[in-house]
Amino acid sequence: MQELQTWQWLLGALCAFFVGVAKTGVPGLGAMVVPLMVLAIGDARLSAGYLLPVLITADLFAVYYWRKHASAWKLFSLAPWVLLGLAGGAFALRLDERYIRPMVAAIVLGMLGVYLYRQHVKKGVAVHPHPVLYGGLAGFATTVANAAGPVMNLYLLSKRLSKEEFIATGAWFFFFVNLTKVPVYLFHGIINRTSLTFDLMMVPAVIVGAVTGRWIVNHIPMKVFEALVIVLTLISSLLLLR
Repeated sequence: MQELQTWQWLLGALCAFFVGVAKTGVPGLGAMVVPLMVLAIGDARLSAGYLLPVLITADLFAVYYWRKHASAWKLFSLAPWVLLGLAGGAFALRLDERYIRPMVAAIVLGMLGVYLYRQHVKKGVAVHPHPVLYGGLAGFATTVANAAGPVMNLYLLSKRLSKEEFIATGAWFFFFVNLTKVPVYLFHGIINRTSLTFDLMMVPAVIVGAVTGRWIVNHIPMKVFEALVIVLTLISSLLLLR
């Protein structure tokens, strides 16, 4: 990979800041980082390896900040299917990533459409997300593109959690899932000395973002919070189609 230019470093720092905000305050913002990091690094496949340690750093802050609010038991039914999706994603990393990303985006957009239909057209009809579908897609999407955010946002929204529970539960999920992905990325060579040097430089931006996100969530009403998650999920999914 060629040496990064100044604008690429700045865009990378912006991505790290957004990750921090997403992990502690506005979860939907995190999905937008995926296409932005591709632009910053210049390689869709390698960008996943650059982004993962940044995500794990922010996960540590999120787990600490929201440690008293997690409803982790609501994720138990997802666990085996997430692992299955991870296995599928690990195999798919052998393929050209440009074919996988649009597929992930199409799946997420379809799920978003179903969610909005059930919430606003079929009002009063309970939404029961199937753990096999959501778990498998989350595991696959997070492995190939660090793009499970939209899937998990829709799953957690359907659980009618409070803002605090929403963020805390998602934080624990991604913390363990992201740690599980480390050996997979090492095996495929997309985490290396160059990427880790980049990630070390991004730590200050993650910290500032994490503090900012904690402040933001305390000033956003629940309805606005849910709307932000949906809108950012839509935008980020469309960006994945580029």
